[in-house]
Amino acid sequence: MSTTFQLDTATSRANPTPRPRKRLTVPAIRDHKQGGVTNEPLVMLTAYTARQAQLLDAHCDMLLVGDSLGQVIYGLPSTLSVTSEMMIAHGAAVVRGSYRALVIVDMPFGSYEGSKEQAFASASRIMAETGCAAVKLEGGQAMAETIAFLSGRGIPVMAHVGLTPQAVNVLGGYGARGRSQREHEKIVADGQAVAEAGAFAVVAEGILEPIAIALTKSLEIPVIGIGASAECDGQVLVTEDMLGMFERVPRFVKRYENLAEVVSRAAESYAAEVRARAFPSADHTYQPKD
Repeated sequence: MSTTFQLDTATSRANPTPRPRKRLTVPAIRDHKQGGVTNEPLVMLTAYTARQAQLLDAHCDMLLVGDSLGQVIYGLPSTLSVTSEMMIAHGAAVVRGSYRALVIVDMPFGSYEGSKEQAFASASRIMAETGCAAVKLEGGQAMAETIAFLSGRGIPVMAHVGLTPQAVNVLGGYGARGRSQREHEKIVADGQAVAEAGAFAVVAEGILEPIAIALTKSLEIPVIGIGASAECDGQVLVTEDMLGMFERVPRFVKRYENLAEVVSRAAESYAAEVRARAFPSADHTYQPKD
């Protein structure tokens, strides 16, 4: 039995309520793909807060506490300044706010590249302090030894190949990968390397669709696409992007709502009522009892 947080306006906004429902597990996600085929694609979205996790949980197989929170939550120019402390604080909140989805936490830049021992220390701390089920790290062949080291010591790893935002300075930007034969071959080789090292799934980001399809068909583990192909074994998006919270989004994002406009309109209405002394009204204040 795990715990989720539900709104209770009579007391506080979030009261823990036991929910007798088992979480999805790493083996369940990995085994979703059988014989190289996934019948129903896996659904993954990012989450950074308990309430956001609560709203997304029923609809997602996996919730990713992405280092994209650096830009989405903290207004940083890239993910490179994100710290382990940030990831742990938000990861723990998402675990508290969910009860069904598998929660995965990104390992931030600089927390795992130095050595496999450094990676284990960072990953074990993230798992212990958040309660998450797995970590995600970027890199293909270069990180295969680290993935094997972590997996062999009880830390499930989701890999990430193709466009890897933590390597933006080396890549020279956020453009799609795989336009040259060399890049094509590297992406396929990276996917094979992380699968052989023990990753239970791999995110394929920002790669040409034919490469994404070929990678998906060639690996026994699920390939989660973002800017890749509908033929992947699953999809992930940054939740705020698909909800329309920002003016600019990548080409691969579909906006399912325009919450930025909703929030702006609500704030405009609130400001107008406050300035007109129309809020709070009698319905929203406490009056003496007769």
